Amino acid sequence: MPSKSAGIIAYRKRRTLEVLLVHPGGPFWRNKDLGAWSIPKGEYAEGEDAETAARREFAEELGLELSQPLTALGQVKQRGGKLVTAFAAELEVDVRSVRSNTFEMEWPPRSGKRQVFPEVDRADWFTLEVARDKINAGQRPLLDRLEQLAGGE
Repeated sequence: MPSKSAGIIAYRKRRTLEVLLVHPGGPFWRNKDLGAWSIPKGEYAEGEDAETAARREFAEELGLELSQPLTALGQVKQRGGKLVTAFAAELEVDVRSVRSNTFEMEWPPRSGKRQVFPEVDRADWFTLEVARDKINAGQRPLLDRLEQLAGGE
């Protein structure tokens, strides 16, 4: 059974539609940019509500609790088989205030040393055009759905 993630695409309307994406923390992602960004999301267990999981993961990765209603954007399948269920919310987020939870791993590999890394090392706003290059390819259809929902660029 493929793993399942749920997340939220925060968006805002400026001169054009902009979306908030996050860059994964940790040493494997340090020098990766195009195709490395994601919507704030995380895995959830069988039987858990996807919207509840999406809200939890948004709070964990950005340090922000959302209470407003969300709009369902459906599900996509990433290249590795992970199913991602996404929701949208129009809101303003100051990316300078983002505070992610952390994880611990052995680094460098086979060194016996454990280091702590942020789950998300940065967040930023992107136009849809730029976001399509930055985001994980499997999540691009979510941007198309958001564009239809929010009225495009």
